[in-house]
Amino acid sequence: MTLVSIITPSYNQARFIETTLRSVLDQEGVDLEYIVIDGGSTDGSAEIIKKFGDRLAYWVSEPDKGQTDAINKGFNRAHGDIIAYLNSDDTYEPGALAEVVRFFKQHPEVGLVYGDANFIDADGKIIGRFPAAQTDYRRLRQGYVHVPQQAAFFRTSLWKQVGPLDPSFYFAMDYDLWVRLAALAPVVYYPRLWANFRLYGDSKTIASDDRCWPEMLRVHYRNGGSWFSVIVAKYWIRKIVAPFIRYRRSKMFK
Repeated sequence: MTLVSIITPSYNQARFIETTLRSVLDQEGVDLEYIVIDGGSTDGSAEIIKKFGDRLAYWVSEPDKGQTDAINKGFNRAHGDIIAYLNSDDTYEPGALAEVVRFFKQHPEVGLVYGDANFIDADGKIIGRFPAAQTDYRRLRQGYVHVPQQAAFFRTSLWKQVGPLDPSFYFAMDYDLWVRLAALAPVVYYPRLWANFRLYGDSKTIASDDRCWPEMLRVHYRNGGSWFSVIVAKYWIRKIVAPFIRYRRSKMFK
């Protein structure tokens, strides 16, 4: 049976962590290895995680160097054939992991598969849909990402070739990873609802979005990208409209 390893990095997410844990542990029809790396939370998260300890392959609550470090620590302990990470405020849809396994078995050439993800608010209400779409190495290099991290899964054999995640990235470590994986094997969008992406006022995506595009440009230039390219143009457009985006979000998540 194909083993699936899921890593959840967490820090002070007592409000959401149990919902996340249950969404993973309640997956049916899959051989699961679930690893939780908590960064020494002080809000009761560790006590919640401990309740599920007998169902986890490994968990720890200790200071770390942030989300990227926690994910790398989890990946280093993983033994699965398929691997992914799910943040401690996001969730999987029932049956998602079994569908992922079936897809990889039917498409041995694919290195990364991703499905659809809903946007949900702090109360779990659906407020939109992530704009997932097919991409590839060339389009990723131009900033055409459209990969919901919450619904993305990849082969461990490829991770061993491209890992670890770059700890210097705060926001774009997953974009950097998709680019490196896509350079080695096909990435495929499979339009099935697999996950839920939580957005709320204090979430990382809302609070620190302005750090994303500069980090993506670092990946672009590191790989020999030109100053005169689509992704650079997108960065400047985003920078110009950023005040409007922040205003809209302030209204949505006040």
